[in-house]
Amino acid sequence: MKQNIIKDKSFQFAIRIVNLYKYLSEQKKEFVLSKQMLRAGTSVGANIREGDNAESKSDFIHKLAIAQKECDETIFWLELLKATYYLTETEFDSIIKDALEIMKLLTTIIKTSKKSLTINH
Repeated sequence: MKQNIIKDKSFQFAIRIVNLYKYLSEQKKEFVLSKQMLRAGTSVGANIREGDNAESKSDFIHKLAIAQKECDETIFWLELLKATYYLTETEFDSIIKDALEIMKLLTTIIKTSKKSLTINH
């Protein structure tokens, strides 16, 4: 079976997001921002999975573009959690690296896919 790096990384990221949500809600008693982060952060991988089952190249690009937006939203919530002192600098630095890496991968995949779409038409 062929390894899918973006699929694997987004799944591992979703696990980290779920664990961070548990920590924030149980230890810090923060429920509103962390719930938004949970929704956006787990949606990244879900949309990448949907892209795997896309009906066309355009549909694939669309699903990955949604994943990219969700990743960017997750970054926003993580930055806000850090700015409001729910996350320490160390906690933030640890998870933001994963989010930024996924964002870069998504951007590259989308750009490459758009190029091949225009070449083939």
